[in-house]
Amino acid sequence: MNAAEWIRLIIGSLFILIGMVIFFTELFGVFHFKYVLNRMHAAAMGDTLGISACLLGLMIFSGLNFTTLKMFLIIVFLWFASPVSSHVLSRLEAATNDNLSAHCELYEDVEVLERELATTVENGNTEEKEASV
Repeated sequence: MNAAEWIRLIIGSLFILIGMVIFFTELFGVFHFKYVLNRMHAAAMGDTLGISACLLGLMIFSGLNFTTLKMFLIIVFLWFASPVSSHVLSRLEAATNDNLSAHCELYEDVEVLERELATTVENGNTEEKEASV
C-alpha cells in the first residue's frame, strides 16, 4: 500500500468511527430523555448525522466510482427525508397529546413568543457587546 491508500484508509476509518460515536450518543439520548419529543429529536439527529458520517467514510474507501454516487444520493435522500418525517411525527404528538403543557411551554398567541424571542436576542447581543469591551 502506498501513502495515498493509507491516507484514504485513515480518513475513511475516522469518518466511520465518528458515525459510530454519534450512533452511541443517539442511543444514550433515546434512553435518557423522558419526553417523547426529546427522544425523537435525539433519534432523528443521530440517525441523520451518524449515517451520513458512516456513508462518507465508505465513500472515501470506495474512491470515485458509481457506488460513491449512489452513497451520496442516499445521504441526500436521508438529509431530506429524516427531518420531514420527524417533523410530521412531532406535529402528530403535539396535536394528540392532551398533557403537552406539562412537558413544555405552550403559547396561544405567536406574537407573545416573538416578543419573548426578540428580547432574548437583544439581551444576548448586549451581553456580547459588554464582553467584547
